[in-house]
Amino acid sequence: MEWLTKFPEMDRNGLREFKKTVDNSFTSFSRNYGEGIESFFDPLLSFLVGFEKLFLNTPWPITIFTILSICWLASRSILIVSGTLLSFLLIGYFGMWEDTMSTLAIILVATLLCICIGIPIGIAMARSNKVQTLILPILDVMQTIPSFVYLIPVVMLLGIGKVPGLIAVCIYAIPPIVRLTNLGIRLVDKDILEAAESFGANYWQKLFGVQIPLALPTIFAGVNQTIMMALAMVVIASMIGVQGLGLPVLRAISNQYLALGLLNGLAIVVLAIIFDRVTQKIGERMQKYKSD
Repeated sequence: MEWLTKFPEMDRNGLREFKKTVDNSFTSFSRNYGEGIESFFDPLLSFLVGFEKLFLNTPWPITIFTILSICWLASRSILIVSGTLLSFLLIGYFGMWEDTMSTLAIILVATLLCICIGIPIGIAMARSNKVQTLILPILDVMQTIPSFVYLIPVVMLLGIGKVPGLIAVCIYAIPPIVRLTNLGIRLVDKDILEAAESFGANYWQKLFGVQIPLALPTIFAGVNQTIMMALAMVVIASMIGVQGLGLPVLRAISNQYLALGLLNGLAIVVLAIIFDRVTQKIGERMQKYKSD
């Protein structure tokens, strides 16, 4: 029975060695390949910086007019357009314009990346049950693991800056678009697919001509959730050097500046509401078209 008393100590020693091996292996990997990985993401950094400069250097009346035009074309709602105009005027009045534009740039780039990566993965999941079985546990981990945990390897590989923050936002925000793309395509009526087959449509014609158009309302619901989750990561991403509304909030937490934290936090909420209402209206219009 003596081995029972030694087992906890042996177990702790083994766990300590395992942790040390993992730490040393990842440190060695980051030292050997970190520079190459950073170079791989240089085009993404250039795109993000250029997009941010476009927002910051464009005169604010043109920016607001462009945003209002997009809101109107997407929602066809005077109430949403009026609320958007009032919100951005207040953001400018309280001196948060530059931080808001930086946040808007990273959210739009992150959403674009999530769409470009997530929709093909969702299509692959809808096409194959084996792929779905493989991807679903990964999505579960991405949605449940604390964001601070995956910030550690990202920062070790890429350091502190815009690209690590963008990657962290994408990891956190991509699961909804993948899940809802898969769901939307799987929910397409089989009778419609059989009708398309009877007219001689091949797989790609069915996918792009039938399944994706009918699944667009569900896919747009995924885009909506992806944007909301990306905005939720703004404050956390500011901890690794991402400029925007999250940085003043982090500064307010550190220095107990209530007004600063509330104003910038409300600006994030305003962006979330605008994105939410606009994408919901697009989804409703698509749903109406689908029912017609």
